[in-house]
Amino acid sequence: MAESSIISDQKVEALAKKGMDRIKKVYVWDMDETLILLKSLLNGTYAQGFNGLKDVQKGIEIGKMWEKHILQICDDLFFYEQVENYNKPFLDAMSQYDDGLDLSNYDFNQDGFSPPSDDVNKKKLAYRHRAIANKYKQGLHNILDQEMINLWEELYNLTDEYTDRWLSSARAFLEQCSGWKEDPTRCLASTDGIINHTDAKFEPINVLVTSGSLIPSLVKCLLFRLDNSIAHENVYSSWEVGKPQCFQWIKERFNGPNVHFCVIGDGWEECEGAQAMQWPFVKIGMHPGGDHRFPGLTLRTLGYYFAVVYGDPDAENNEDES
Repeated sequence: MAESSIISDQKVEALAKKGMDRIKKVYVWDMDETLILLKSLLNGTYAQGFNGLKDVQKGIEIGKMWEKHILQICDDLFFYEQVENYNKPFLDAMSQYDDGLDLSNYDFNQDGFSPPSDDVNKKKLAYRHRAIANKYKQGLHNILDQEMINLWEELYNLTDEYTDRWLSSARAFLEQCSGWKEDPTRCLASTDGIINHTDAKFEPINVLVTSGSLIPSLVKCLLFRLDNSIAHENVYSSWEVGKPQCFQWIKERFNGPNVHFCVIGDGWEECEGAQAMQWPFVKIGMHPGGDHRFPGLTLRTLGYYFAVVYGDPDAENNEDES
């Protein structure tokens, strides 16, 4: 065996220590009028903010087309007609009732699913949640036909042009927060062949907390191309429980000595929730001249907000090195 291929115990220990010292950054995102624009298209408020420079009716029509696609995919592929009245705050909420049955040939239309007030129907709801999670992981390109994919891509590009690249800029920024900019499959192998995730100073996690119901919110993540950066288990619906409760769950799930949280959104509820948790809050504004919008928001700006609450880790490192 070549000497260069032998990894010393000291190097492994050094990498492990470096990984333990990393700061975990948890970005807690709002969806509507933050990562995407939809409600403000439908009610015309996005276009109205441009003082006649945007066609209000065109924005409304674009919003209606998105609504149609969202509902169609929800009903056709994500059991929404069956589970609409049984919204849960996250997909794993029913996992304790899932016995792991192979769902390959399971007939969801013939299993007699009814309101999940007993363990039998709670198990059937858990099956649906697991199937939804698997479809989310597959991605729409693997479950839609080509005609629908073409319509979806055309609508995305039309909306992106109308909103001055809000969608693509927000998605690109989300990818930056995730730690990759262009190629999500890039190899992190170092020159000595080690897959080295500990070289990064921060470990990023993107979490979505939306006031919409869970299944349409997951479908919106897919349609607006956010699924590469937001895993299905990191999507929370505050529809019944409120955002402060979701924030508390997120804190309990990720909390630790080197964990920093930051909330990014446009509404009062996430602002108040962030204040209650003593987390930094970055307010997104839709209209020109706003402090933070897309395109425009940068990692440097988010860094300032993190530093105000948690201090500047670079300053600490510089002190350690001096």
